[in-house]
Amino acid sequence: MESTPLGAGRRLAAIDIGSNSIRLLVAEAQPDGTYRILDDEKRTTRLARGLARETRLHDDAVAESLEALGRMKAIAEGYGVERIDAIATSAVREASNREEFLTAVRERLGLAIEVISGIEEGELSFASAARHFDLRGINAAVVDLGGGSAEVIFAAKGVVEAIHSLPIGAVRLTDALVRSDPLDDEDFRRLKKRVKKCFVEGVGEHDFIPHVMIGAGGTFVALANISMRRRGKLFPSTGGYEMDRGEVRHILDHLRALPLRARRAVPGLHADRADIIVAGLVVVERLMKRLRVNRLLINDQGVRDGLLLRLLGQVFPAREEGDPLAGVRQFAAACSSDQTHPEHVTALARQLFEQLQGPLHLSADERVLLEAAGLLHEVGYLINYERHHHHSYHLILHGNLRGLSPRQRELVANLARYHRGPMPKLKHDNFARLSPADRLTVRRLCPLLRLAGALDRTHTQAVRGVQCDYRPGEVVLTVLAEQKPEVDLWSAEEEGQAFADVFDVKLKLRWELPAGPPPPKVFP
Repeated sequence: MESTPLGAGRRLAAIDIGSNSIRLLVAEAQPDGTYRILDDEKRTTRLARGLARETRLHDDAVAESLEALGRMKAIAEGYGVERIDAIATSAVREASNREEFLTAVRERLGLAIEVISGIEEGELSFASAARHFDLRGINAAVVDLGGGSAEVIFAAKGVVEAIHSLPIGAVRLTDALVRSDPLDDEDFRRLKKRVKKCFVEGVGEHDFIPHVMIGAGGTFVALANISMRRRGKLFPSTGGYEMDRGEVRHILDHLRALPLRARRAVPGLHADRADIIVAGLVVVERLMKRLRVNRLLINDQGVRDGLLLRLLGQVFPAREEGDPLAGVRQFAAACSSDQTHPEHVTALARQLFEQLQGPLHLSADERVLLEAAGLLHEVGYLINYERHHHHSYHLILHGNLRGLSPRQRELVANLARYHRGPMPKLKHDNFARLSPADRLTVRRLCPLLRLAGALDRTHTQAVRGVQCDYRPGEVVLTVLAEQKPEVDLWSAEEEGQAFADVFDVKLKLRWELPAGPPPPKVFP
């Protein structure tokens, strides 16, 4: 991060309550999104200890965590911070006594803790990775490995395609599967088998091949510190440190052959992590194998850095320049350099909406959703053509779309998902989890998007515009083009059936020559 003069910004604090440790970051932030770190505090409390067996947070771990949080709050207040944001991840998320813990923190310390999902955890970790690494032009697997879970994020050219939260944290695996010291072959096989099982169940078959893995969390930092000392090359931090899978495997084999007492003396490995490092390294090495990636980069920041970046965005909100879709267009440009077809489809969808809004009882708010979906419906090509509508859904769902609320983003993602293929069905998880009202919105806007896309089926922008004539039980759609657009009309006839079914009307298509000379373009 670029440094700024002390006292020139706004002081903020971020606390990450993890399954193995609690970390505090105090920073002085600037409106341009940069910040200067004022303090950095860590306390290992092992909230996840025994959680797999007892399903509840251990009393000793809770007591230690309350003490640590009290100290961290005092540190933050000593710097005069105006806001403290605190999140809790896997251990608190899964514990049967989580509400007791949250209540104790609130009543004793006056801190409100936000328990985030695995997906949100992945989003924060990715925000940190995107801040510190140039992800443009590459496929990256960002892995945030904690004590209770590992978040695996697939990102193509800096855009998130999928986030998977897997129950393979270092503390969780150690508690559940490690019985020998040093680790014997049977425990080693069981660790590898568990990681494989969780990966297959949580990720499954995928067509995402990363060029690099970016790892965040204590296991990755410890791995880099051990590597640096073995190489005899010490750097000020582990951020950006690079390794390959062969070295990871070599360090894993070395550490698993050592008893705990010897591991505590390994240069670069903190004694507090010596008992869980082997399980953590099994996760790292197995994920690199499953993802077929050889290059590893270390991010020494991670979730708490992402939390601080989110906090900065709230304290210094981005200023839009009057266009509610500015963030959508920026995201679309990040996914594809050619926006001609999406912009044309959006213009046609806008015309359909404006002319049919009254007769079909469409709300003004739905226009933004339709236009956003038009601009983004083919971003899935960033991954590949096959099933690109599914990829579009995931990219939009996890995308940084300034100007859209989380609900709007999910609706736009669904519209893009159904711009081709079957219409929405309740057996589709992405559609079923919407509210009844939102499902109706998707069902009603889908035919408009599909019609607009069909009218540029050839990607030649031959159709200049449309004119809609609504009569009870019938819509006559006049297609304006210099020459009869045979393929586009044929495609619109096919997609018109969905329009007719949803709105219970007959759809008639006809072609006319447009009046006047052709305009230079049909979209703003």
